[in-house]
Amino acid sequence: MRQYGRMSFELYVALRYLFSRRRQTFIFVISLMSILGVAIGVGALVLVLGVYNGMSTDLRDKILGANAHGIVLSHVSSALGEQLPEVMQKVKQARGVVAAMPFIYSEVMLSAGGGVKGVVLRGIDPETAPEVLTMLRPLASGALKRVREGSPPGIIIGDDLARRLQIMPGSRVNILSPAGQRGAAGYQPSVRPFEVAGIFKTGMYEYDSSLAFTNMAAARQVLGLPEDFISGIEITVDDLFNADRTAIALAEELGMPFYVRSWMEMNANIFAALKLEKFGMFILLTMVVLIGSFSIVTSLVMLVMEKTRDIAVMMAMGATARMIRRIFIFQGCIIGFIGTLLGYAFGLSLGYLLKKYQFIKLPENVYTLDHLPIIITVSDVLLIGAAAMLLCFLATIYPARQAARLEPAEAMRFE
Repeated sequence: MRQYGRMSFELYVALRYLFSRRRQTFIFVISLMSILGVAIGVGALVLVLGVYNGMSTDLRDKILGANAHGIVLSHVSSALGEQLPEVMQKVKQARGVVAAMPFIYSEVMLSAGGGVKGVVLRGIDPETAPEVLTMLRPLASGALKRVREGSPPGIIIGDDLARRLQIMPGSRVNILSPAGQRGAAGYQPSVRPFEVAGIFKTGMYEYDSSLAFTNMAAARQVLGLPEDFISGIEITVDDLFNADRTAIALAEELGMPFYVRSWMEMNANIFAALKLEKFGMFILLTMVVLIGSFSIVTSLVMLVMEKTRDIAVMMAMGATARMIRRIFIFQGCIIGFIGTLLGYAFGLSLGYLLKKYQFIKLPENVYTLDHLPIIITVSDVLLIGAAAMLLCFLATIYPARQAARLEPAEAMRFE
């Protein structure tokens, strides 16, 4: 009684009950609805988590395009400038660091024929900047090499800022620093002319409307800073997700008064919010799978009522309560397994089509990209499948226990 060929007795009976339509068409339809409910929930989870992964990855890439993986700073403002050669050598030789660049950071006013706008001015080394800041590799127009020293020096601005001030490569702009020159009455504003050497576009308004890049010498001149002054050193690491450990190791290597901040630490709030949203959406869409599992409970309870006589006969022939319980557990798990496979087929297929053909367009003035991004990971797919199967298994417990509690004599008496 335990084996039918290579198939166990419990699995054989579960399959017969599940796919037999005679005398139980209504139960078959409910089972079909249960499968569809699980499939819709799994497919929706695959797609939604894929979109969340795509959006968060795109946001992370844009943030890291405008910012380095880590920054070396000092508690003493003059320490980096005075010890720059030694510090740069240690940074470049540190394990996990692949590129490094000193920078200057300050807030200034930029004026042109189209108006005035406050911007963040960053002094960079044009030769090594593309290795650290990926946003400067493909400029929308102009060339990074034109960020030169001379009169007037070159400057690179964002696309939104250029449109707002109605300027383009070759246009002249003025940079005003509130504390540019030190005189007898204290610091006085300094105004210097610049030539727009290029325009970048990241798709993020915060960067495209308020960032400007020039060479280190020009930044020091307009800000009235000493020739050896730098704000910090930006670094790029070989393992993006190991940046925090690299930062800790580098900080220990450099010692006081230096410290290192990783991109994870500097953007902890925004990525924590994204993870929380992803978890919330996972819980919300799991409710769809839960509704499908409720249908499983309904179909199994009705099947137990329909098959009371069959259960009594099997128990009279030697089937144990454990075997009866397994029959209905197998049936619920089969429904969940089929529903999960159909959900995978639906979610993965639609995700592939969205990624390849990009037929869902997004407004560029609202989002950071023009199409719906899809990144489906193996870990998410396995987690969704495990959650669906767990819910379907839990849905079988009550009906299976009720079936196993039937007494053969009592069941036959009421038939």
